[in-house]
Amino acid sequence: MQRREFLTTASAAAAALALGGAGASAQQQSPGKGQAQEGQVNTRQVPELRVYHFASALKQHAYEEFLAQAGIEAYNRASIEPVGVFRLFAKDNPALKLEADSTDLYVLLPHKTVGSVLQLENRLALDEKFQKAGEAILRAPLKEPAFMRYESTLMRAFETFPQVGAPSKSPDRVLQLRTYESHSNERALKKIEMFERGGEIEIFKRCGMNPVMFGQSLAGPKLPNLTYMLSFDNTEALDKGWKAFREDPEWKKLSKDGAYKDTVSNITNLILRPATRSQI
Repeated sequence: MQRREFLTTASAAAAALALGGAGASAQQQSPGKGQAQEGQVNTRQVPELRVYHFASALKQHAYEEFLAQAGIEAYNRASIEPVGVFRLFAKDNPALKLEADSTDLYVLLPHKTVGSVLQLENRLALDEKFQKAGEAILRAPLKEPAFMRYESTLMRAFETFPQVGAPSKSPDRVLQLRTYESHSNERALKKIEMFERGGEIEIFKRCGMNPVMFGQSLAGPKLPNLTYMLSFDNTEALDKGWKAFREDPEWKKLSKDGAYKDTVSNITNLILRPATRSQI
């Protein structure tokens, strides 16, 4: 990476984190397509996506129950909501060629500020109800850890989609988690522009592809990248939504716009289902 690009990236990340700590910003620029109106207060969350890895399906189930019985409520008491907890099944993801269902858990934590990220573990440590209800998991011994490790990606919510939502409550709902990697920071920012000013998010909505979140990754693996999540009432709705999207005249026009050429170098596409008591 060139020194100039590194400094620009570092400055952008620092600025984004500083804005997250403030919790709200007034929009001073003329809005592009799909942007908030000028002067509208727009509180952009700091979504954190965790992926927990377990030694077995039994360990995964125990942690899922821990989150359902104690963790989600504790996160809510810490002003983190809605909390999403998801599982990945082999049947929903044939392209991954899994021999069995994944033993990972995906946890989405929408922080209001960066301060929430920094203070979370201390707040949980002082939450007596959480500590008592989750004692078996929280104090698991070295030889029998509750989980192996977890990975965390910290994001800055898009300006035009500042809040994590829960658009579907269907018992058959599926969530689509997609990560777009880019070969440079300039192209990564251009892809975000394509979503926002270009109108790609609005096309999603019109085609029945219900957004949960859009975030620019600030810290985590495979940078630079962005991650977004869509919600569908069932797998049939997912297929229908993508068919409508691919056939949409505005998308066909946008996808041929040379300004957005080569903005994505790799896509990770996962179909997830809500775990017990997931709020998304």
